[in-house]
Amino acid sequence: MIPSLGISVAVNAGGWEKALPEAARIGRLTARRGLKAGLGQSNPTTRRLGALARLELTLVLDSDRGVRRLNRVWRGKDRPTNVLSFAAIDGGLPKTHPAGMPYHLGDVVLALETLKAEARAQGKKFTQHFQHLVAHGVLHLLGFDHVRDKDARVMEDLERVVLAGFGWPDPYRSQLEER
Repeated sequence: MIPSLGISVAVNAGGWEKALPEAARIGRLTARRGLKAGLGQSNPTTRRLGALARLELTLVLDSDRGVRRLNRVWRGKDRPTNVLSFAAIDGGLPKTHPAGMPYHLGDVVLALETLKAEARAQGKKFTQHFQHLVAHGVLHLLGFDHVRDKDARVMEDLERVVLAGFGWPDPYRSQLEER
């Protein structure tokens, strides 16, 4: 059973309304599909999270400046990046969680200017790239990563499933052709 999901959207930077007027709605829909895809995988983390009644997360629509600051403080990298995920499970899942209480998965923070530049450089629609990185960020909140090749393939396959559900092509197709 998939838990219910509460998604808050915080717009911390101007420009999002012009770049993607329905970013909040699209982000929520994408996050839900990312959650469903991720919880469909059977591992100890997803089994425990999937058993909870309600999960919550926050999507933060920010600027390169805001993401750069977060990246510097939390990762020691003084540059913007496309998406940052701050997962509550990074400290490990709590041994118990009060029944019926929501569990906050964490925050997914997206950098507007970087997303726009990457979408242009990759020849993608901004909406497609935004949805890809929302799904990517949500999967990180569920404990997925791409450090090892095997794990990267699992995560990329889940992202493909989410994006295909919106009618978008494989976001890794050009990278596969180059391998």
